[in-house]
Amino acid sequence: MASFKVKPEHSGPPELYYNETEAAKYASNSHITAIQHEMAERALELLALPEGKQGFLLDVGCGTGMSSEVILDAGHLFVGVDVSKPMLQIARQDEDLESGDFVHQDMGLGMPFRPGSFDGAISISAIQWLCHANASNENPKKRLLFFFQSLYGCLGRGSRAVFQFYPENDQQCDLIMAAAHKAGFNGDK
Repeated sequence: MASFKVKPEHSGPPELYYNETEAAKYASNSHITAIQHEMAERALELLALPEGKQGFLLDVGCGTGMSSEVILDAGHLFVGVDVSKPMLQIARQDEDLESGDFVHQDMGLGMPFRPGSFDGAISISAIQWLCHANASNENPKKRLLFFFQSLYGCLGRGSRAVFQFYPENDQQCDLIMAAAHKAGFNGDK
């Protein structure tokens, strides 16, 4: 008999799903670590940052810091943002990530940074969470738009943002792309 695992996004809000137990399991899973590193490396390539120049990057939905580690290994500085306190606690305890900063923030409430602060942004396996309403006052369309508008504002002129995510269907992909385009981003699936 086949068993089907429920996607984390269907289990409730990420700040509740990624409790201490789930955060520890996530951080210690070598398969997840390998995939996250590979995707973060590709996201950095797609940012097309100038060669030989240290960038200041935003890691949206940084979780336990797997993608932040890739940013540091490439010679850049970073600020990681995540809604899960247990995930951030693991990231903050990682000695390899001491030179970075971490901010506890729900990305659906926007990025709390000054205009033009970052040379680029990556988000690995995170923005699909914004496609789900976990409370009656949460509107995915509005949360996505607010996220993308605030992100667009905190990026420097000409900077890029690269997102890897797991849409459930074409409608989710279209919802995300529409919000990004409305906020000023251009690009394709």
